[in-house]
Amino acid sequence: MIDPLPSSAYSREVIKDKPTPLISVKNLTKVYGKKENIFKALKGIDLDINKGDSLAIIGKSGSGKSTLMHILACLDRPTTGTFDFEDKSVNRLKRKDLDNLRNERFGFVFQQFFMNSNDSVLDNVALPLKIAGVSKRSRRHRALEILREVELEDKAKNRARDLSGGQKQRVCIARALITEPDVIFADEPTGNLDSVTGLQVEKMLLDLNKKKGITLIIVTHDDDLAKKCSRQIYIKDGLIQKGGKK
Repeated sequence: MIDPLPSSAYSREVIKDKPTPLISVKNLTKVYGKKENIFKALKGIDLDINKGDSLAIIGKSGSGKSTLMHILACLDRPTTGTFDFEDKSVNRLKRKDLDNLRNERFGFVFQQFFMNSNDSVLDNVALPLKIAGVSKRSRRHRALEILREVELEDKAKNRARDLSGGQKQRVCIARALITEPDVIFADEPTGNLDSVTGLQVEKMLLDLNKKKGITLIIVTHDDDLAKKCSRQIYIKDGLIQKGGKK
């Protein structure tokens, strides 16, 4: 029996009366610097993301696409604008509740693997449950289950540094899945992989969206990957381009 994750002020809710976007942002801006050094990374983004969407955010370097994803993933806060998750204001959340929302509801897969290279694969996958206070026995059981899903159970005791690039990314996907998230954010998830391994990782992420209903938000330069998502938005100079123009 796996220990339940600790409850928070931002627990899951079933909304029956009216359909509502899972994520909704209005007139979102993000400004860095001060005075003559101001840089406007986002200049007024309006975006609704529904549960079960697979959304590709596309744009050139410096367009604002990663900034947008970091805000949607609660890794950063907007300068102005509204941000709702399940019709509740994220802007008003205290730091602790924001951390709980991110840790309990979101999973992350990045181009850089961000693993503890000297730790075992099992420990890397189980880390989110350790942070959440789940017992060692329960998080080990859950981590082995997830590693089985990504076909890496036989690597559980290996050190992360000894894996190939494709294996490391599958470990990251396993780590993203261990808390049973509603949303997976993937920032250039195939950027460091060869074409064959990249296609395997793409399929794994898209299958999670289609078979488990996990909302998938991908930042990518790859038009082929973007076309496999159900929706695409193009960011240029901090704004969503109308009509899908780059």
